[in-house]
Amino acid sequence: MGITNKQRQFLGYWGCDSRHKLEALLAKSISQSVREIPVQKVEDFSIFSTAGDPNHPIWNVASTEIDRAPDLPTKKGDSLPFGNPCGERDSYASPTLQIAALSASGLCTYPSTNGWLLPDAWVNVRENCLILGREPFGRVTLYWTQIGQSIWFASSLQLLLNICEHPEVSIPGLYGYSCFSYVPTPLTPVKNVFAVPAGTELSWECDRASGVIFEPQSKRLLEWGESSEKIQDEAEAIAQLQNLLKDAVERQISDLNSSETVGVFLSGGLDSSVVAALLVKAGVKVRAYTLDFGEAGIPEYPWAEQVADSLKIPLVKVDARPHRIKQVLHSAVKALDLPFGDGVTVPLYLLNEAASQETDIVFNGEGGDQLFAGWTNKPLIAAGIYQAANPAGDEAFALQYLRTFHRMWGYETKVYQPQIYTQIQNLHPQDWLLEALNPARGGSLLHRLRRAGLMLKGAQNIHPRAANLALAFGLKVRSPFCDFALTDWTFKLSGELCLRGACEKYILKRSVENWLPAEIVWREKRGMGVPLTSWCFNEFWHQIGDWLNPAVLQSEKRWQPDLAAQIVSGKFAAGIQGRRIGEIIWLLIMWQIWRSQILGEDVKRKSWNHPFWLPRSVWNYCQRWAE
Repeated sequence: MGITNKQRQFLGYWGCDSRHKLEALLAKSISQSVREIPVQKVEDFSIFSTAGDPNHPIWNVASTEIDRAPDLPTKKGDSLPFGNPCGERDSYASPTLQIAALSASGLCTYPSTNGWLLPDAWVNVRENCLILGREPFGRVTLYWTQIGQSIWFASSLQLLLNICEHPEVSIPGLYGYSCFSYVPTPLTPVKNVFAVPAGTELSWECDRASGVIFEPQSKRLLEWGESSEKIQDEAEAIAQLQNLLKDAVERQISDLNSSETVGVFLSGGLDSSVVAALLVKAGVKVRAYTLDFGEAGIPEYPWAEQVADSLKIPLVKVDARPHRIKQVLHSAVKALDLPFGDGVTVPLYLLNEAASQETDIVFNGEGGDQLFAGWTNKPLIAAGIYQAANPAGDEAFALQYLRTFHRMWGYETKVYQPQIYTQIQNLHPQDWLLEALNPARGGSLLHRLRRAGLMLKGAQNIHPRAANLALAFGLKVRSPFCDFALTDWTFKLSGELCLRGACEKYILKRSVENWLPAEIVWREKRGMGVPLTSWCFNEFWHQIGDWLNPAVLQSEKRWQPDLAAQIVSGKFAAGIQGRRIGEIIWLLIMWQIWRSQILGEDVKRKSWNHPFWLPRSVWNYCQRWAE
């Protein structure tokens, strides 16, 4: 019998509009959400509000569960986490109240400068001030929009869309997605709906006399950057890292009882294997889950089996072959909430689905690459050397980093219809990278790249998609590499301890080499081998004609109508070949399903003016004949 886990989410408002109007809109949104998310029930939502208070601003929150932090200070003279979010003139004369909060792990683990522990996302109010905040790892996304003289906020984009009268696609958000495979914050894919950037607090004040809400003030809560204290001795670093890893896991198992079994998503790669080993060392009962992609591609599960055997833990092989991907595709897009274009997202949905039947807590190895320079950094290091000798170096380096996403940046005239291409002419996607790559933050090149990895690929892509998938199944997801003490320590490491010649994550490997089989620790890093190109040319071939139908794309006036045919034929661009074909096709598919399933756009009448209705063998013959 499976475990029934409860989804956790919240929706609320703060502002100076009519109480009756705002309450009616909130009730309507909750009812709509219940209809769209069958596992949710109206009675799951509890109301926490200013009911009875005649003064403005008023606020109201509907929440299934609030992961409360310790009580915030409530009297004059007490200090708040991160200082004053509403400006120095307010002097904290009034109490601060946390009205909504959510932690993907179910634990409040984010330490503030004065020792408070905070959840992943929070909503605070104080007299005439609203504060929305997120921790720096970016696990839980927090959305907001302004309607009239009220700010609406939610932990789920779908909840917030239900109060938007006519939601439209954000063209900058669409363009960012095509460049990165995720929408860069503070943008979302919806016009006039925004996300609080990770590691930031936004605060609004309201003029009580006029009811006018002022523009939000933004405050960074933490800046990753190289420490002035350096660790260069390898033995010292190994001893410290081993203790930090153990402490990170201890903090994340502090609420477990001795009989509780937790799940671990085990790819057989270094990071997930380290997490599994640490849990076993800590005496936790572990059940591992790994993916089976079938015959296509290079299988990962033999490596996972080797790790599970060495740790003596049970391993569940989860079917992620094409027929299962197609079965759950629409459900996975709903669970993701935002469009995420990486091919790993739907297989990860299947892992969460399987684990939710047997546990309510899952661990993963996400974050290890960002902490220990796990991505291939050699081209970026070369670009950094060029930057030092070139007056336009900063811009050139940002462009070089942009290329590491391997998406559709640089192909805009071939990707977009003229109406959209005109609108993106003055958008420069490297601008969305500059703060993360900011040389003014100091530090060596490798630590700058690590900072960028934490702020971009981690906080805007990897962690929020993992949290969204887990939250959709009511799971608590825990990532030991998302630990503040551990992360802060890694910025003390010398570059040679992170990257030793061609060996990436060197110090992590040295620290855990006695915990795991040598073949696991020292094998070359590879991303999860989702065989997207094989699937597109075989099992998904006919469905591509539906998912990326030319008549539908033409009517939407965004993507070029023959984009899919151009890509699979190899005529799109020289740089889009091999595995890149499947990656780009999948990115487009995920967007198209998102805009119909989440945004609610109608799917127009489809045409047969595409090659995907033909058997693949016939299409191949036609291609050869045409040449």
